[in-house]
Amino acid sequence: MRLTADGRSTDPAGVPWISLTTDYGLADGFVAACHGVIARLAPAARVIDVTHLVPPADVRRGAAVLAQAVPHLPRGVHVAVVDPGVGTARRGVALAAPGGLLVGPDNGLLIDAAAALGGVTAAVELTGREWLAPEVSHTFHGRDVFAPVAARLALGASLAGLGPAVDPDSLVRLPAPLLRREPDGFTAEVLAVDHFGNVQLAAPADLLDPLPARVRVLPGTGAGERPTAGREAVHGRTFGDAPPGGLLVHADSAGRVAVAVNGGRAVDLLAVAPGDPLRIAAG
Repeated sequence: MRLTADGRSTDPAGVPWISLTTDYGLADGFVAACHGVIARLAPAARVIDVTHLVPPADVRRGAAVLAQAVPHLPRGVHVAVVDPGVGTARRGVALAAPGGLLVGPDNGLLIDAAAALGGVTAAVELTGREWLAPEVSHTFHGRDVFAPVAARLALGASLAGLGPAVDPDSLVRLPAPLLRREPDGFTAEVLAVDHFGNVQLAAPADLLDPLPARVRVLPGTGAGERPTAGREAVHGRTFGDAPPGGLLVHADSAGRVAVAVNGGRAVDLLAVAPGDPLRIAAG
């Protein structure tokens, strides 16, 4: 698409969509400011708030939430801001993928989402001053850099005007989470804990296929360490497969291994946090 002189799209296609994922919280005006910038530049755009409750500066959690959400959103521009390096030498970038565009800091936040949308086909650094706010704050790039860029992209502007091309291989990537296959199961890092206390592991759901109906959930151990007895769990498909208060290991809606409690919170029962290793083994 092309833009008219006053910044409007000349393409008669459907309404543009923008999504927002941040760690800004809901107690301040940060989210409203980003909405306002988008509304002033692209008043016809519709904005989906994925979440603004990513734990502060938790880039890995933000990346996981974004990657799980974008395949189910309308094709559009996805803005993500979990940016502890704001104002430093870290790049601001826009990425193109077959399933949409992503805008945010080059700190690993966008990569998994780009993969979920088909992989990065082009990338640019956000250096074009005419795309940004007249004055760019050193600490609020969500408002002054990423929101205005997203609004113009949603209207159909080309990535080419944003700034110099970036080699996709040079984009920052988060360290791969722990995943170790074992003769009787696997050990995987806790990737995320959701609102219900369900514990998602960095393990694809198909690792559960060879396991029996009864399994054990144990703290992960290193080579030579003696494992604890752990907790017995049901290997099932839905929360009701475990008795009330019982532990369930299952494939979650994102296609990953998850641990839940029927009527309770697995995170409290297991006393784990993102980054901790858990072992799932045949019972």
